[in-house]
Amino acid sequence: MLPIPGPAGAAPATRTATSAAATSAPAPRRRILSVNTGRAAAVEYTDAEGGLTGIGKRPVAGSVRVFAPGPRGTGASGVEGDDVCDLRHHGGEHQAVYAYAREDLDWWERELGRELPAGIFGENLTTSGIDLTGALLGERWRIGADLVLEVASARIPCRTFQGALGEKAWVKRFTRAARPGAYLRVIREGRVGAGDTVELVHRPDHDVTVGLWFRAFTTERALLPRTLAAGGAMEPKAHETVRTYLQKQSRHAQAAEPVTGGG
Repeated sequence: MLPIPGPAGAAPATRTATSAAATSAPAPRRRILSVNTGRAAAVEYTDAEGGLTGIGKRPVAGSVRVFAPGPRGTGASGVEGDDVCDLRHHGGEHQAVYAYAREDLDWWERELGRELPAGIFGENLTTSGIDLTGALLGERWRIGADLVLEVASARIPCRTFQGALGEKAWVKRFTRAARPGAYLRVIREGRVGAGDTVELVHRPDHDVTVGLWFRAFTTERALLPRTLAAGGAMEPKAHETVRTYLQKQSRHAQAAEPVTGGG
């Protein structure tokens, strides 16, 4: 089996490098419950060019190829047979694949009082046994024999998501719940299918979780500087957002400094 590629400057991770401490109860199996794709469709609730969206995803049979789609703005989905239509805000290297946990879908079913099948949140991978909100930016998963994915960021809800789900004030409600799911980038291309095991092969030494990143970029902007600890695992656009925030904070601090005269 090929070695797992680690971050720049780090040695390849091993199968036991991130083993969790033994507990009395066995950990739930980390696996893919469903692989979901969607084709472009015309809708009234998106402002994407042509009024098209690929958010309506459905489970597919068998395995599908997962690949690096290219940079933001030109690259779309990294899942074969899946369409991403609004390249201004979606797709590209750091949003190649979107994962959402079945456990969080179950939570939302209780909150909304309706059934939520796999793919309804526009996720490519419906997972089981993985705390996506607690996943660290930069942690890596091996799926099947070859595929290696890296946690890159959280999903920030948009108008299209609200329209597709048909829930009033959904953007605010989803943001408040802070169960965003995770965007993943492709480290090594491969195939994925329902039932595949997800093996954690690298977990970085910082505390920037998907949940913290999501709160920093939505409701708790004071957390933005902490996200820099994720380093290169965070996409360049997010780094720019943090730099802009720090520059504004610095200007405000300077403006607030008292002016003293000589004496």
